[in-house]
Amino acid sequence: MPDLHPTAQETALIPPDVTLDMSDGASIPLRLYPASTPEPRGIILALHGYGDSRDAWEFAAPTFASAGFTLAAPDIRGFGQAPKRNGWSSTARLVQDAREQVLWLHARYPHVPIHVMGESMGGAIALLLATTDTPQISSTILLAPAALDIGQPWEILLGGMDVLAPHWKLDGSAVPGHRVASDNIQALRRMYFDPLTLHSSTIHPLYGLTLLMRSAYEAAPKVRTPLLIIFGGRDQFVLPPFTARLLRRLPTGTRTDELPGAHHLLSRDRRGAVQDTVSWLTEPDRLLPSGGDIAAAAWQATAQTGSFP
Repeated sequence: MPDLHPTAQETALIPPDVTLDMSDGASIPLRLYPASTPEPRGIILALHGYGDSRDAWEFAAPTFASAGFTLAAPDIRGFGQAPKRNGWSSTARLVQDAREQVLWLHARYPHVPIHVMGESMGGAIALLLATTDTPQISSTILLAPAALDIGQPWEILLGGMDVLAPHWKLDGSAVPGHRVASDNIQALRRMYFDPLTLHSSTIHPLYGLTLLMRSAYEAAPKVRTPLLIIFGGRDQFVLPPFTARLLRRLPTGTRTDELPGAHHLLSRDRRGAVQDTVSWLTEPDRLLPSGGDIAAAAWQATAQTGSFP
């Protein structure tokens, strides 16, 4: 049996660099991962996934920093040390929080491009933000975005459970099958032992997530910003049929990047998502270093033949 004894680094509680006051009075912790250059060439608002926290970007940050990008990573409401931990606010409030964070970053870095990057749940928020009138956003990057419609009767069933048993607690054992979130064991250990990580959930935030995902899926054609979407061939959380449906709804001109061996947590995976993102931000007209442009085109051609409903 492997030694699961955590190190001090894996269990470290790293305090936020800034606490932002939102328009409704809530205080949101934010961690800054500064660029290694004297002046940043871009600022990236980095939105984490469900159960995660501002620490989600620890393994990706050095690559962005060396390329001149500063990451600004907030705890999303309900997660990390943000208000309503293990609860839920609303889709509108999560998008409004992200918009206010963009405006704060623009005020702090008025002459630096602001990009929004979201992973999984954070990708759904980033997608919805990209449909709003927020001209301060230069581009949007979606990493395995959870923008999907689970369909009926599942949403009705979950909504009924939210009424009858909103505080019913679930953990990973409630989901059948074995799922691998990343090939980066070091990153997965840090995520597991990080005191900010949530290891269980109740029905209410899961139902809120379902509504957020559907809203993002429905809003996909209205995206206003330049957009890069990256998805992994081994994603066991946002399954290929859902990704195929989302891609069909995104605006013409969306840059698609498929990494055949990558898993769901692309910010932690070792398959090139971070390098591709930096390449797109710095040289948007060049082919991506992973070859993901070609892989995505082939993947979409397969999807269009009817392999994915």
